[in-house]
Amino acid sequence: MDDEQPSTTAVSGLRQAVALISSLISLSLSIRVFAGKWQLIRSRLEELHSGLVAGDATSLSGELPKITGTAEECRELARRCVDLSYSGKLLMQSDLDVTLGKFYLRDLLTRMKVGDSGMKKQALMNLHEVIVEDEKYVKLVVEVSEFVHVLVDFLGSLEVEVVEEAAKVVSVVVGFDSHKGVLVGAGVIAPLIRVLECGSEVGKVGAARCLQRLTENSDNAWCVSAHGGVTALLRVCESEELCKGELVGPSCGVLRNLCGVEEIKRFMVEDGVVSTFVRLVRSRDEVVQVSSIELIQSIASGDELVRQMVIREGGVRVLFRVLDPKLTCSSKTREVVMRAIENLFFSSPSCVSVLMSYGFVDQLMYYVRNGEVSIQELALKVAFRLCEKSEEAKKALGDAGFMAELVKFLNAKSYEVREMAAEALSGMVMVAKNRKRFVQDDQNIALLLQLLDPGESNSGNKKLLISILMSLTSCNSGRKKIVSSGYAKNIERFAEAEVSSDAKRLVRKLSANRFRSMLSGIWHS
Repeated sequence: MDDEQPSTTAVSGLRQAVALISSLISLSLSIRVFAGKWQLIRSRLEELHSGLVAGDATSLSGELPKITGTAEECRELARRCVDLSYSGKLLMQSDLDVTLGKFYLRDLLTRMKVGDSGMKKQALMNLHEVIVEDEKYVKLVVEVSEFVHVLVDFLGSLEVEVVEEAAKVVSVVVGFDSHKGVLVGAGVIAPLIRVLECGSEVGKVGAARCLQRLTENSDNAWCVSAHGGVTALLRVCESEELCKGELVGPSCGVLRNLCGVEEIKRFMVEDGVVSTFVRLVRSRDEVVQVSSIELIQSIASGDELVRQMVIREGGVRVLFRVLDPKLTCSSKTREVVMRAIENLFFSSPSCVSVLMSYGFVDQLMYYVRNGEVSIQELALKVAFRLCEKSEEAKKALGDAGFMAELVKFLNAKSYEVREMAAEALSGMVMVAKNRKRFVQDDQNIALLLQLLDPGESNSGNKKLLISILMSLTSCNSGRKKIVSSGYAKNIERFAEAEVSSDAKRLVRKLSANRFRSMLSGIWHS
């Protein structure tokens, strides 16, 4: 008798729910307001009715009170629409939208719980479609704890396609910061990692995307690590069969989020993360390349030991290979590589020396001369940074012909580019060998003096130009060419207009010897 009673109660509850839904469908036919809304609601009611009729009373017993409660709320709305007793159109429209969403989700949840694998898959696909189109459904999903637990349970299903579709749904839900905690509280991390370990390729992609979003909150990093997530992610990326951008990209995203925790980063390094991703930089898949480079940067940032490990594992060599102009590669990838080289290897003199030994200056020179605008300006910026690092770097840039290119950038449209070019040039001409090389071309000095014209607005920081000219007066040929130039008077004009002590000092220096008679002016002021 005790075994039969729950079954009898469930059957009775199911009959009551079916009868209530049937009467509600009939009532909806008599409503003359909000016709479009009620047509949609009626369609949902009919779908729910068919699901209940085909369902098993015992398996639906937990859902029946909630279905009945929602149906009672809907019947009250129907009565008010029939009687025209609602207080306002906008409020009623809002109430109908909420009810529509609840009935639709209840129907989907019913199908997920009692349907076969095909019905479960279709219900998940429908759910994914609706939450992508309208985020209010996402809120309704997370407000129903049973819905969340069903989704989490589906991630552990033996039905591959059910796992894949569940991962897609969860990926959308965790895109909302306010809902992440609900899924984490329901235990979503452990099954996601199991999908990474033994799921299908599509399932792995979905799981990686979910974990990437979840680990944007550092509080979840330890949970991922505790469930073996680091090892699972590394194994995925090490697999030649799975090494594709759509999977490696989000996997790298998770690892980047995790390496913000020092202890987890140390474990990643010990588990071979550097060698794995240095190897992946060689991939022909652009997403794999870029993701790997960005992860290496994150791991090595501020960590000299890891930077040295990157060098030992051949990191400089593989990054240089991507910059090789003879290889087919997008500008985006080359920009990422150039930034990575700057961030990783400009930190110490020894790293800079390694760069120079690989011919980095020649590669910079190529992109400054021949690159698209974005990479050309980036190469200029990197050259400017390199110039600050050592005398050796300044000499190498001078030997490569960089000063002639910098002079061209002094007239660039971009103020930032003009400033970088002037500042880099100012540093380079402090080296005697570079000064001699610079003054050999009369046009170099002529352009500098032209840009000092007070009426020249596109010249950037004129004080830097004065600094360059001051350095050039350290050699005899430089002084001679400055004074003999037809634009030499611009120095005096600038000094008068700007009341510049540096410009006045330059005038005095130029006029302190036998060239005094060639200049007039203001050195006594």
